[in-house]
Amino acid sequence: MNIVSKIKYIGIVVLASVLFTACNFGNTGNETSEQATSAPQVGDPVPNNLVCMVNNAYMGVPQLEVPFEGKMYYGCCEMCKERIPKEKKARIAVDPYSLKDVEKADAYIVLVGDRGEVAYFENEKNYKDLMAKSNLKQK
Repeated sequence: MNIVSKIKYIGIVVLASVLFTACNFGNTGNETSEQATSAPQVGDPVPNNLVCMVNNAYMGVPQLEVPFEGKMYYGCCEMCKERIPKEKKARIAVDPYSLKDVEKADAYIVLVGDRGEVAYFENEKNYKDLMAKSNLKQK
């Protein structure tokens, strides 16, 4: 790898780190003791308002409200607040069971990854049916 490539690579890493940090800035120190002691586990449903719907990640603290067309979406930063009204993919997900589009604002949201990753379902029944069909542990 030549020096220009190394500098570009380092620049990309630094930029990505800054963007990730900026998106999460201001969301620290707001946990209640109940949230801290009862953190959801993989497979648990999570409240919509604790999910950044742009990053599709459980954040553990209330997110910024973003009203759009009569529904309430949530984002972790000002960039998310701008993207939700502009980008359909920030508002719509695919239910992993029915494979239908689902409004994130109306979804049954489940923690699916160790790093806060979430999945959106049309309803709790779809989630439970998927778990039963796949023989996975369900909550």
